[in-house]
Amino acid sequence: MGAALTVILPVKNEEENLPDALASVAWADEVIVVDSHSSDRTAEIASAAGANVVQFDYVPGGPKKKAWALATLAPRHDWLLLLDADERVPEGLRTEIEQAVASGDRDGYYVDREFVFMGRRLRCFSPNWNMRLFRSGRGRMEDLELHDVPGTGDNEIHEHVTVGGSTGFLRTPLRHDDYRDLTAWLDRHNRYATWEAHLYRKFRREPIGVSPLGFLRLDPFRRKRVLRRLWVRLPFRPGIRFLVWYVGRRGFMDGRAGFVFCVLMSYYEFIIGAKLRELGP
Repeated sequence: MGAALTVILPVKNEEENLPDALASVAWADEVIVVDSHSSDRTAEIASAAGANVVQFDYVPGGPKKKAWALATLAPRHDWLLLLDADERVPEGLRTEIEQAVASGDRDGYYVDREFVFMGRRLRCFSPNWNMRLFRSGRGRMEDLELHDVPGTGDNEIHEHVTVGGSTGFLRTPLRHDDYRDLTAWLDRHNRYATWEAHLYRKFRREPIGVSPLGFLRLDPFRRKRVLRRLWVRLPFRPGIRFLVWYVGRRGFMDGRAGFVFCVLMSYYEFIIGAKLRELGP
């Protein structure tokens, strides 16, 4: 029997990435792959690896895939690990997860992500904390009330898990390495930009909602949300985003891959702004 942990993997057409993701959590006692009726070999690969495959049918206005999985599935274990198909759990993180589950000191743990782009690990991407390991019933996907944004798919984009209870941090990062090419990245971020434009409009209409002193007391998740409410009010965001990533986060130290990534992030911000103007006030 593996570790007393249930891994939840939301997927669609992930035959390239899924084998390594599944191999990296083969030590877990239960793996549930939540598939959106993939047209490739995703479901076959998952079943062959011993995962339980559950098909998801999105209903407009209803919960998207991760929220549905957390609310609907009946996992065998008290602890859940939420993993994407283009992520892998390295050995060091496995050890930390097993220790965290065994100790039961917290209700959830933030995990950093190591991002591989054009074959190179980008130092400018870290830290990138996400709540990924948490007790069943304690974790919920945040609801940003953007369920029906057209063309964005049936899976959450940048919504995060929130946990009611005590939280901690694991040191070893997840490895994020999408084996698909840049076309897939661009197609995905075009859809993301549509969702982000709706989010920007929503955040612009809302107050920032915290004082400078209160900001320092927030956890990383809530701090990020406050910063986003500030960000959407700034002018010249594409240029600022390039400077933040390339200079502030030292993307220049990541060579050609870092430069390309920072340019693409600036382009992504430009697309969001264009779609935001198209939406109107």
